[in-house]
Amino acid sequence: MEISIVILIIAVLFISRSLKVVPQQHAWVVERLGKYHGTLTPGLNILVPFVDRVAYKHVLKEIPLDIASQVCITRDNTQLQVDGILYFQVTDAMRASYGSSNYIVAISQLAQTSLRSVIGKLELDKTFEERDIINAQVVAAIDEAALNWGVKVLRYEIKDLTPPKEILHAMQAQITAEREKRALIAASEGRRQEQINIATGEREAFIARSEGEKQAVINKAEGEAASITAVAEATAGAIERIATAIRQPGGEQAVQLKVAERAVDAYSKVASDATTTLIVPSNMTEVSALIASAMKMVQTTK
Repeated sequence: MEISIVILIIAVLFISRSLKVVPQQHAWVVERLGKYHGTLTPGLNILVPFVDRVAYKHVLKEIPLDIASQVCITRDNTQLQVDGILYFQVTDAMRASYGSSNYIVAISQLAQTSLRSVIGKLELDKTFEERDIINAQVVAAIDEAALNWGVKVLRYEIKDLTPPKEILHAMQAQITAEREKRALIAASEGRRQEQINIATGEREAFIARSEGEKQAVINKAEGEAASITAVAEATAGAIERIATAIRQPGGEQAVQLKVAERAVDAYSKVASDATTTLIVPSNMTEVSALIASAMKMVQTTK
């Protein structure tokens, strides 16, 4: 009975050492007599009892790793308190087991030194503007070295960039001054635009007034020209009618009579003016000569 119990215990021990179930997204490194033998994949695996042993167990999932906060000095000699988080994944279980005594510590230390090196090449303002570039350069620097450790660095993210209090106050003052400057520029632009609008309105109004005055002068000139033309046409029509009347029978006698009447009227008006000295011709035949000269002109015209 005791022998059966011993055999059962040995069988259970043998089976427990022979059968290994590896979970999904895990990799177990097996050593045979102290030497690397192989890597167990997820599922049921069989080992040689007391010869093979599981030396290392690795998780193949993506692992976040907090990077301790540290002081970095920028290119313009400004101190920054920087901390971040690193995401990595074990891709080669054998190298992760034998490439480094502690690949997590190695990655953490390399991330800190790489971050200090990258920030040391940038000025303070650039560190806030180019976080993506900093992250990419840190990942590139770590990933190159981590290949020997069987680890793939996926990304690095800066969580906080904290400058000293004096720098914060200076930055706040600079931002305030910049905003005040923008406000002044905006106000001056508004005043300039207002003056431009006023000048443009006055210029357009002056042009409109001048155009109106010009049109008024043109209209007045056109009216006067039309009036002169109408008077000339009326005068020409009257002369033409007079000439036609003269050519009728008895027209010349009528002209003689009209001229004589005008001459008599002229003498009478001159004689009626008290301030005018009247000189009567010594020979009254000159009046008839004047009438004869006028009739001669009428005949010549005819």
